[in-house]
Amino acid sequence: MYYSKMLLPTLKETPAEAETVSHQLLLRAGMIRKLTSGIYDYLPLGLMVLRKVEAIVREEMNCAGAQELLLPAVQPAELWQESGRWQIYGKELLRFQDRHDRDYCFGPTHEEVITDLVRREVHSYRQLPLNLYQIQTKFRDEIRPRFGLIRGREFIMKDGYSFDIDEAGADQTYRAMYDAYTRIFSRCGLRFKTVEADSGPIGGSFSHEFMVLAETGEDVVVSCTACAYAANLEKAEILPTESSLPVEPLLPLEKVHTPGVRSVSEVADFLQTTPDRVLKTMIYQTDEGAVAVLLRGDHEVNEVKLKNFLQVSELFLAPEEVIRQETNAAVGFAGPVGLNLPIYADYGLGSAVNLVAGANENDYHIINVNFDRDLVVKGFADLRQASNSDPCPRCGAALEFLRGIEVGHVFKLGYKYSKALKATFLDDQGREQYMFMGCYGIGVSRIVAAAIEQNHDLDGIIFPMPLAPFQVLLVPIAANDVDTMAVASRLYQEIRAAGIEVLFDDRNERPGIKFKDGDLLGIPVRVVLGPKTLAQGAAEVRQRRSRAVQLIPLASLVAYLQDHIQAEMIRPT
Repeated sequence: MYYSKMLLPTLKETPAEAETVSHQLLLRAGMIRKLTSGIYDYLPLGLMVLRKVEAIVREEMNCAGAQELLLPAVQPAELWQESGRWQIYGKELLRFQDRHDRDYCFGPTHEEVITDLVRREVHSYRQLPLNLYQIQTKFRDEIRPRFGLIRGREFIMKDGYSFDIDEAGADQTYRAMYDAYTRIFSRCGLRFKTVEADSGPIGGSFSHEFMVLAETGEDVVVSCTACAYAANLEKAEILPTESSLPVEPLLPLEKVHTPGVRSVSEVADFLQTTPDRVLKTMIYQTDEGAVAVLLRGDHEVNEVKLKNFLQVSELFLAPEEVIRQETNAAVGFAGPVGLNLPIYADYGLGSAVNLVAGANENDYHIINVNFDRDLVVKGFADLRQASNSDPCPRCGAALEFLRGIEVGHVFKLGYKYSKALKATFLDDQGREQYMFMGCYGIGVSRIVAAAIEQNHDLDGIIFPMPLAPFQVLLVPIAANDVDTMAVASRLYQEIRAAGIEVLFDDRNERPGIKFKDGDLLGIPVRVVLGPKTLAQGAAEVRQRRSRAVQLIPLASLVAYLQDHIQAEMIRPT
């Protein structure tokens, strides 16, 4: 490809709208352009990278026994109503009506559609197992799209779905997909970690996320420093432990005047105690009514854990008017003593005694609050976010906290959708059974951004060879020199004929401009031709990542490039 013929509008300045490195460089390198909030055009160079990712995904999915299909992006509301998600998915679901006033949505995911297809076409155990996938545009109406391709509203996703006769079969499929994902991200040249995860609105009993490690990642990965345990922050387990507070006799309740003192730190300072001795009382609203949640003042509630523990569809912090109604006090003075709500407490409270809590009265707190004696708790559970002081729930070693970008997620769905949509088959005894499902997603466009977050320097992108839009950048530095351009043109044809993807920078620009643009684009190998190198019968070859430079004889240049590219590629297994 000739540089002068490409739509490749590079930018010298970083656009003000771009917050992350990948967003900045994708814009500057002329790979994407913003159409509207969270929606982007893919320019030729960006599409090349995207197609590289898609090719790797397809190869590994096909090798793992999955079959590709393509489902409609527009989905009828009836299917979502049948599964129960039309009401609960939230405002991220883009709903609209056609000219006949029939309700539809633009698919954020395709569990309902694929289950509907399979229930109509598969009827016997002899047709199972079945593993189907697609690569398609999705739309989720994010409340705050940001970071370019990392969290857009419209994005390209590989979503796959498996159907097995039972859970044992589903476990084998899950393992095959887990292994395929590991190969996909390895072949993309990404540094990643597989973590236990919550299934979220898709549902299911078991899931793992694949996280690309990057300082700019918006997700937190909790990882053991000694064993293989890793989980995202929403899922990270905390085992029951004894309170670290000293053992002491139970003291009598006492109400204390605390004018204007509301936050945990203010209460601790006012009463000359520490935040871990303050009983934080949080009122939550759910679809089944209000509840109170207790945890140590120095801990934070994990709403995903709480929602899963309560088994509710909706959960959010109660508004101020509800808190006033339930506690008879302003926000900041809620406490569990005398509270007429179901009360749940976090394991972190352990056997703590003589705690401080709100008095459910403005400007008052109670000291020496004790469980069993002063309040009734419906249950203790792991309801908080992990912290640096928590031990690994598997081996007890120290935990570390890393930043990551989620690029893949595998779910063991079970019967959630097959029962709701009545996707059944006849087993070998002629009995009707529900299909056991799995779900497997990859953020194809997000991988492009994640790869850049991991692979860049001050000069631009450093693409791993498997994802690079071109493998070689050919740069003649004397565009007005007839001999140099003649050799460059001949070499360009030889490199192409050898099956190497090469971008020929034929522009009549100064060498410095060409070099800066080449570094910005992240092409792994740069071949420079000029009168001085040609006089030696050689070309200057520079590696983008290491910046190593060497002279390679023209006679062996193509063979050298083939060998180098081969060594940099991770082949399918």
